[in-house]
Amino acid sequence: MRIRWLKRARPPALFALIGAAILSVPHTGLVPDWHMLGDWPDVLASICFIAATGWSIGTLVDGLVKRRLAKLNFRDSDNLKARKSATRLDVIRRIWVVAVGIVTVAAGLTLIPGVKQFGVSLFASAGIAGIAVGIAARPVLSNLIAGLQIAFTQPIRLDDAVVLEDEWGWIEEIGLFYVVVRIWDWRRLVVPVSYFIEQPFQNWTRKSSNIIGSVFWSLDYQAPVSEMREKLAEICRATPLWDGDVVNLQVTDTGINTIRIRALASAKNSPDAWDLRCFIREKMITWLQEKHPEALPRVRNELDTLPEGAFDGRAIQAGRME
Repeated sequence: MRIRWLKRARPPALFALIGAAILSVPHTGLVPDWHMLGDWPDVLASICFIAATGWSIGTLVDGLVKRRLAKLNFRDSDNLKARKSATRLDVIRRIWVVAVGIVTVAAGLTLIPGVKQFGVSLFASAGIAGIAVGIAARPVLSNLIAGLQIAFTQPIRLDDAVVLEDEWGWIEEIGLFYVVVRIWDWRRLVVPVSYFIEQPFQNWTRKSSNIIGSVFWSLDYQAPVSEMREKLAEICRATPLWDGDVVNLQVTDTGINTIRIRALASAKNSPDAWDLRCFIREKMITWLQEKHPEALPRVRNELDTLPEGAFDGRAIQAGRME
């Protein structure tokens, strides 16, 4: 930990040493013509001290926030509080670093002779250009404001399970201008921060990490629904993927040849819910194949039988059609 803090202290310490060195040059007598530079050495030294101060403040807060983030426990099954704190702290940390950087640069520029007057005259003579720049900066400002909204209202948090753009994944990073979503197959989906304020999306872990998974089968009308309900409970009890809360099986629809059966089972998080759904689907299919093969979908054909010598008009009509 001390080594990390020493590494963080190197840049501001270097700026401070440069500023002190510039101020000490006239007292050494090594440069006799130093006074010919006028006020520029003092300006450069002041800029170095401002840079050192701003860098120190930004680095100090950034380090404290990162230290707090490192103490949060994301390994708990119910890590909602940790994700709330991490989201708010990470966004505020990024905004803080940018704000300190802007203030530091602005403070340094005010010390350079002529810069302030040049800036005023530039904006006074380029009002149209200023409007154009403002319009061009609208996406940047909207994303920055959206980042503040996310930090405090938190429609998404770090490690939330979300579905957007027909992709399912987890919130991996929330930046000032973009959000990185880690998709289930390890791809990364990068979207603007404003997307989560302006567009609808699914958040599976908004209130808690628990989630209900569903499994569907299309089976024959002879499927033993009551036995399947008992088997579902048995399958869930046999795996740690089930959190012991919800388990249910119902006939949700009927068709000409098949019925639609839905099983519900809950898990502590979305990855476990996915694995649980696959586990239930495989075990139930195997059980039906072994114990109730008549429950599997089939195609029925009806054969009309007539008494010997009976007249069938449909056969004659079919023969004429041929």
